[in-house]
Amino acid sequence: MTPFRSGLRSLMAGSALLLAALAPGLAAGFDGAIKNNSLALSPDGRTAAVSNSEESRVLVYDVTSGKLARTLDGFVTPRNIVFTPDGARFYVSDSGTGRITAYNTATGQEATMIAAGPGAFGTVLSGDGAKLYVNNEASSTVSVFDTRTGLAQAVVTGFSQPRQGVRLAPDGKTLFVTNFLGDKITLVDTASHKITGEITGFDKLRAISITKDGKTLFAANSGRNTVGVVDLTAGKVVAEVPVGQDPYGAALTPDGKFVYSGNLKDNTLSVIDTATRKVVATVTGLNEPRQAIVFSSDNTKAYALNRDLSVAVIDRAINAITATMRP
Repeated sequence: MTPFRSGLRSLMAGSALLLAALAPGLAAGFDGAIKNNSLALSPDGRTAAVSNSEESRVLVYDVTSGKLARTLDGFVTPRNIVFTPDGARFYVSDSGTGRITAYNTATGQEATMIAAGPGAFGTVLSGDGAKLYVNNEASSTVSVFDTRTGLAQAVVTGFSQPRQGVRLAPDGKTLFVTNFLGDKITLVDTASHKITGEITGFDKLRAISITKDGKTLFAANSGRNTVGVVDLTAGKVVAEVPVGQDPYGAALTPDGKFVYSGNLKDNTLSVIDTATRKVVATVTGLNEPRQAIVFSSDNTKAYALNRDLSVAVIDRAINAITATMRP
C-alpha cells in the first residue's frame, strides 16, 4: 500500500470515529424533524435495500425469496440509498453522522466510507459509477466525490436546503437539484460544476424523475397535491396532474409511459399516464408511502416502501399489491 493510500485510510477512519461520536447531537441539531425514506433495487433485481430516516437501521431484502436477508445497524438518520452500476455495492447516506457508507451487496460488509459532512442527504451516481453527487441539506451545497479515492472533486454552492431530490440527465451532462426552500430546481453543468439555470413554480417540492430522452421532468408538489410536468427545453412547468394527498413520489416506469406518485396522507399510489397526463389507476393498501418507489427491470412489478420498512410488491398489470416483504 502506498503512503498516500495508507494516510487516506487513516484520515477517513479518524473522521468516521469523530462523526460517530458527534452523531446524536448532530442529528438533533439540524435535521431531526426532516423525514424521508429510500428504496433501492440492485440492477439484477435480486436485492432491495430500504431505509426510513426515523429508523437507525437499513434493511436488505432478498427479492427472489421475498425474505429479509440482513439488517445493518448504527445509523442516525439514514437518508438515501444507491447501488453501483454493477450492483456489487450500495451507498447509504446518513445526514446525522455525515457519512456515506458503501456496503458489499453479497455480504453486507462495509466496503468503504466517505466523510461527506453532517447534512449529507440525497445522492446520485454517475453512469460509470466514478462520481457520487451529494446534496447537503445543512450547508446548502452539492459535493462531487471520486468514488475511487473518497475525496471531494468539487463543492458547488448556491442552493437552499437541497434534500433527497437529485438526478442526472440521461446524458450525464446536467445535474438537477431540488431546493426545498424556494421550491425550485437548480441545474448544474457536470463538466464545469457551475450552476446554469433554475426552474421554479413548485409547491413543497419533493421527488423528481426525468424521461430517457431528457425532454421532460416530473416533480411531486406535496403542497398542491399535484405532480408537475416540466418541459426541459422550455425550462418551465407546463402542466400539473392532480393526485392524492401529500404526494412525495414521482417515479417513472422503465418504459417511461407511467409515473407513480406516493401519497403520504392517502396511503395510496397514483398512477399517471404520461401521454394523457391523467391518473389512470390508484393503488391502495399502503402505509405512508413517500418517494421510495422503484420498478423491476422487466416493468412488470413496482415496489413501494411502507412506514414499517416492509415493501409492497405491486403487479403492474392490475396495479394491486400481490405480496409484501416484511422485516
